[in-house]
Amino acid sequence: MTAQRGAIGRLLGGLLGRLRAGWGTAASLLLLIVLWEIGHAVYGSLLLPSPRETAAALWQMTRDGKVLPAVIETGRDALSGFLAGVVLGALLGALAGLSEVARRLLQPIATLMLGIPAIAWVVLSLLWFGNSGLAVVFTVLVTCAPIVFASAAEGVLSLDGALRRMARAFRVPRRVLVLDVYLPHMLSYLFPAVATALALAWKVAVMTELLSGAGGIGDGLATARAQIDTAKAMAWILLVVALLLAIDHLLLDPLRRRMLIWRREIPGAALPTARRGGGVDA
Repeated sequence: MTAQRGAIGRLLGGLLGRLRAGWGTAASLLLLIVLWEIGHAVYGSLLLPSPRETAAALWQMTRDGKVLPAVIETGRDALSGFLAGVVLGALLGALAGLSEVARRLLQPIATLMLGIPAIAWVVLSLLWFGNSGLAVVFTVLVTCAPIVFASAAEGVLSLDGALRRMARAFRVPRRVLVLDVYLPHMLSYLFPAVATALALAWKVAVMTELLSGAGGIGDGLATARAQIDTAKAMAWILLVVALLLAIDHLLLDPLRRRMLIWRREIPGAALPTARRGGGVDA
């Protein structure tokens, strides 16, 4: 009976938490729309179309069959570069965390790549790959990989050496050690970096398409700019924001809640602070 009450309490608490989060998001969006309407009243439709004009332009573009192909093209290139960057960054970061030699070799390269502006990568990708989807994929990859690399390396470095020695002493199966100890710990470091890289991937992909004319949402923005059609430009921007919000609420939020449950259920599983010696502070 006590267990059932506890389960019901957790369920109700989770529902209330989601409602509170939903109300907060709705209030933020409402405030943004109000400020947008005020800006439209001050500057006029040429500089800042109203939310209604922007929604009408987006609906018209959808009816004309321009939105879905653009979303598919941008999403394909952005996600391809993002996944490649995550895999490459995670593997190299894990290697740098495990090997001092690899860390000394790769860390300066990652720092250098982080210091190069995204617009510089766009220019280089256009020179190397031309006006094609490969330019978008490459730019997203080199932008996302260093971010994931840094988090993966820090995650490996912060693994508790005493915990590893205890696992070896008790002959814990490697599969259990990897899935139940190492992987959750690594995810606590990787998830924020992956979430940041995913949002950055969309921004970089649209920027590359805008400058290269490779199609997608960025090409739609470039066309709206050439036509001096501010309503269409705002409609494309609104579409990008809506996609980012959808990804955050439908994909990232469930994963984030699952990780928070893991941290609450395991004592001392709060995000650790790494020490240079390789241990962790709870």
